Amino acid sequence: MALNDVHPAKQPVNRSKLRMFLGRLYFTGLRYIRWTFNRSVKYAAAVSKTSLPHLVARHNTPLYRPLRNVDRWLQENKVTNLRLAAEKMNGLILRPGETFSFWRLVGKPTRRKGFLEGMVLANGSFYPGVGGGLCQLSNLIYWLALHTPLTVTERWRHTHDVFPDGNRTQPFGSGATVVYNYIDLQIKNETPFHYQLRVWLEETNLQGEFRCENPSPYQYEVYQKDHLITLEWWGGYLRHNIIRRRVFDAENNLIGDDYITENHAIMMYEPMLSRDSGSL
Repeated sequence: MALNDVHPAKQPVNRSKLRMFLGRLYFTGLRYIRWTFNRSVKYAAAVSKTSLPHLVARHNTPLYRPLRNVDRWLQENKVTNLRLAAEKMNGLILRPGETFSFWRLVGKPTRRKGFLEGMVLANGSFYPGVGGGLCQLSNLIYWLALHTPLTVTERWRHTHDVFPDGNRTQPFGSGATVVYNYIDLQIKNETPFHYQLRVWLEETNLQGEFRCENPSPYQYEVYQKDHLITLEWWGGYLRHNIIRRRVFDAENNLIGDDYITENHAIMMYEPMLSRDSGSL
């Protein structure tokens, strides 16, 4: 669990551009140091074009959504960014003891590598930024991982709830945000079996799945509890919930009901808006 998971969202804080720049510089440098000198973490890097035989989890998300006040070209560019990032990790083999790191695989998204300006969310708003839109891929991978025996060792929640729930199919707060390179998504294989991540784009959807060399003995159901919207003293709204996971054995017997994480997000819209107003 990331530290970001456990601290409730508070009143929005306006930080200066200098402070934000220095903060990014510090935390980015710290991540590079950890990548270089922390030998206790073995990062997965091997890729196989041959799929492992057993499907464990599969999910897809739409590439285009009706988002109010968001230009279409930002979504078109996002698709390009997703395709480039997916190519870096499609077929990744996660051996026992290895850790998946989103940014170790994707690398820094730059124009030179073909990444375009997509929608970047920051401080409750959005703006065009090179590599924007990659959170859709990290969201998908995190959701898939919750339906496997793999262990999520680093996940950062979205601090703001930017768009109302339009056709939401997953619980609020079941995604994982990423920012190069200090806000990462990391998943460790603590099982004795090889797992494989496959992610690819079709015409209208981003597709993903985890596969394994052995059949999975478990099935999972991820759900939310204690969903609540609160009016804060400073005039804004916070949205809260807890994400849990039911675990079933091969005979569909409930054998576990585990706490996963909790979410606290600053709402950037009025709570009573219509659900068809658009969502991420």
